[in-house]
Amino acid sequence: MKNTSPIGIFDSGYGGLTVFKSIAEQLPQYNYIYLGDNARSPYGDHSFDTIYQYTLECVEWLFAKGCKLVILACNTASAKALRTIQQKDLPAKYPDRRVLGVIRPTAEVIGRYTRSNQVGVMGTRGTVNSQSYLLEINKFYPGIQVHQQSCPMWVPLIENNEHLQAGADFFVQEYCNALLQQSSDIDCVLLACTHYPLLLPKLKTVLPESITILSQGEIVAKSLMDYLDRHPEMEMQLGKGGEKFFYTSGDPTAFDAHASIFFGAELESCKM
Repeated sequence: MKNTSPIGIFDSGYGGLTVFKSIAEQLPQYNYIYLGDNARSPYGDHSFDTIYQYTLECVEWLFAKGCKLVILACNTASAKALRTIQQKDLPAKYPDRRVLGVIRPTAEVIGRYTRSNQVGVMGTRGTVNSQSYLLEINKFYPGIQVHQQSCPMWVPLIENNEHLQAGADFFVQEYCNALLQQSSDIDCVLLACTHYPLLLPKLKTVLPESITILSQGEIVAKSLMDYLDRHPEMEMQLGKGGEKFFYTSGDPTAFDAHASIFFGAELESCKM
């Protein structure tokens, strides 16, 4: 087995770059390919079947680029496509490949961040409607009560670079109020969309200081480190050199201009 395989990072658009940033910081030695399906973003309001088809197409594209391991750095894709890909497509067509998501790693540790056992989850309509976080958190922490709030305006605001403007205040306040109205005992809020960390400055002014706001990047990075420790047969195949390649299904010029906001550094992408 040649150790030339990059790790694939997939998202419906830009948001997965926040997860990629954390992964690259904690695991800088590996090679990576990031793919954003910007031409068909956002995924949040699509059906299960559509999101599954879009996600599978992108995963197979990353496989064709040599990736043996792909991370779905997208909550909607993880909620609506991951299980089918893992249970149907990988055994039938790609038995030597692996696809991991962002929901399970978060569910495994969320109990460490709550004292009241009252947790809020803020995500896209697709993620919330899938009930994936309710199901996964209940597996690990059956005593935790999960309160969900969809935030359909947040991704458009962020992708139009309006998230820190005054015009975003109304929608940040509206969704936070709607969540807290479900329970006054919520002491941990999970940002269940990889776009949402860009709203942290506003969220910290709206949510009470007693509430822990949880982003996924560092959690997913640590989970990946643990996975590679437990699966040396996969780790041996990964290319090491710290190379990063970026692709988009949309316009590379537009992607590059916007992606640096999420990744925290200038980058240059290619057309998928």
